[in-house]
Amino acid sequence: MDEKDVVIVGGGPGGLSALVYAVRNGLDAILIEKGRCGGLVTEAPHVDNYLGVRGSTGLELAEKFREHASDYASLNEFEEVTNIEMSDDSFTITTSKAGYGARAVIIGTGSRHSMLGVPGERKYAGRGVSYCATCDGFFFRQKEVVVIGGGNTAVMDALHLNELGCRVKLIHRKAELRAECALKDAVADTDIETIWNSGVMEILGGDVVSGVRIRDMSGDAEREISAEGIFVSIGEIPNNGLLLSLGAEVDDKGYAVTDPFQRTSVSRVYAVGDISGGVKQIVVACSEGSVAALAAFEDLKNPYWSTCSLPSAEK
Repeated sequence: MDEKDVVIVGGGPGGLSALVYAVRNGLDAILIEKGRCGGLVTEAPHVDNYLGVRGSTGLELAEKFREHASDYASLNEFEEVTNIEMSDDSFTITTSKAGYGARAVIIGTGSRHSMLGVPGERKYAGRGVSYCATCDGFFFRQKEVVVIGGGNTAVMDALHLNELGCRVKLIHRKAELRAECALKDAVADTDIETIWNSGVMEILGGDVVSGVRIRDMSGDAEREISAEGIFVSIGEIPNNGLLLSLGAEVDDKGYAVTDPFQRTSVSRVYAVGDISGGVKQIVVACSEGSVAALAAFEDLKNPYWSTCSLPSAEK
């Protein structure tokens, strides 16, 4: 078994940042990612709010992160962590390819796309229903599409599809978008049609998607909207299975409860990035990764701190 000081699970911005800081502080660290490093950042059509980076796509920025981190240690991509067991002084990490020992674990397993849970959604997944406008928008150029949601991701998806030449309708359950002001202004400058106070009740189609049935949330009136593509952008669900298996505390939405140094309720287990909830931004994930790596260094150097009960763990 390969013994390490720190094993980092998850190759998003938080995990990659943690790897850089861990190695720079002299820790023997490894990063394990079940796919290719980058996380949900790779799906962002545009990234204009990461300081020092202008006009980048999420995929381009993620690749820069990946290349930078690989200068410090090899990235074990396409290797999935299937189990983590804890003993008094160490952890045993089992993956789809090997086994590792570690004195500390940093978990950055991120989140996955939420589903609507309406009739037709599973049936038409991959046949008109998509959760990634960056990945699939190309196939819907010049077509009628619907984007469902009202946050930053939904608005960015709508803008991206509009730039591709799609005729976009944005459906939101409320009377105002939750997205940041700059994105709201960007939508206002386009011909994207926003349908307010409406919830999607069913996804319609034959062999492929043909539209959606929506309900007016204020009056219960229903109608159908034609569309060849449905893009669901209603948030994420934390991938917290490993945290739960270790007995780490999570909040009522399933996100890790951490102290200001990204420590979870389990000694020498840290959570970074989207799995820790809070503000889901690239810069925040990178920051949390660095903080967790520095905390792990201190805890391994001074074991007393890693066993202390911190009274204000929740963010």
